[in-house]
Amino acid sequence: MRIVLLSAAPDRHARQLEKAFAALGCDCHRFETAQIGFDTGAAHGIVMPELGEALPDAVCLRTMAGGSFEAVTRRLSILHALSALGVVVSNDARTVERCTDKSMTSFLLARAGLPSPRSHAVETRGQALAILEAAPGPLVLKPLFGAQGKGIRLVKTPDDLPEPGDVGGVYYLQRFIGHRRAGAWCDYRVLVSRGVAVGAMMRRSPASWITNVAQGAEAVGIAPDPELERLAVAAADAVGAEFCGVDLMRDADGVAQVIEVNSMPAWTGLEQATGIDVAAIRARDLVAALSAQDRHRIRSVR
Repeated sequence: MRIVLLSAAPDRHARQLEKAFAALGCDCHRFETAQIGFDTGAAHGIVMPELGEALPDAVCLRTMAGGSFEAVTRRLSILHALSALGVVVSNDARTVERCTDKSMTSFLLARAGLPSPRSHAVETRGQALAILEAAPGPLVLKPLFGAQGKGIRLVKTPDDLPEPGDVGGVYYLQRFIGHRRAGAWCDYRVLVSRGVAVGAMMRRSPASWITNVAQGAEAVGIAPDPELERLAVAAADAVGAEFCGVDLMRDADGVAQVIEVNSMPAWTGLEQATGIDVAAIRARDLVAALSAQDRHRIRSVR
């Protein structure tokens, strides 16, 4: 099987995936989405490094670099085009778009009936002030396209709300349900692959309510939790993700709620906390999805 691994950088995760695909006998080619070009004169309308006009059997999206609106739109269009050509793309462009935009993730979680903190996304400070005034408690202001806990802030008073230019013209506000338990703030990350919760950890921070490992929180392994696993699998299904990290939190009453879904999750903390080989699971399940598609094609021909 010919696999294209799309990664914005040759980081440890990408190298792990290359080894995992090689261990399964796959021919793996790693490069950036930005290096793929449209060419309407090519056999399939797309040209790739190393492959030229040939198509891979599957694409594994590890990360996609940021850039201008035009550049990111073109890269997502590449993923859309590959899916249209029958290439297995995981995760596909639609899932990436849904998860990258936190407001769409919240919309889909609510539509699926999953417990999630009430969220708002508006474009004026006046609208944001009205939401804050009506809220029963503090709100969390997050960058619409942010990750790893960067740029988030707790909003308690009007003075905590920045000007539109500081938030890209969009205020994404989510009800704050965090609280300290046993002397620390905590939430949970559950990794879902092909509809199965394959690993979970608690992220614990005694010093800060921001519990991302990238911000200094501690990753701690936990016993299997059927409630968290069920919600994580349902959240992945709601956004259409084959592979994702689902962040959850228990409110002051102990009720588990889905906070957000990451379609391109890192897994260093999860591996340290659980000892599982995430890259091997990722490669195994993508190859299994590709094999399942081939079986479907054979049945269709018959």
